[in-house]
Amino acid sequence: MAGISGFRGLAPKTKNVIVAGGLTAFVFGVYFYTMRAVGGTDELQVAIDKFEGDKVQKQAEGSMPSKV
Repeated sequence: MAGISGFRGLAPKTKNVIVAGGLTAFVFGVYFYTMRAVGGTDELQVAIDKFEGDKVQKQAEGSMPSKV
């Protein structure tokens, strides 16, 4: 409990700065963790790109005249 008693001896403005710094560090930590977790491979976007590529390929095959 020595850390808490040392904290009590500080000026109110200093305590506020310490708390604000801790909260800011926590918020940035959560933000960057979330962006890293979400920023991985986007399975939905990969599936959409594959579907659109297949659709374009089928349209190209359908528009080619037969060689019979």
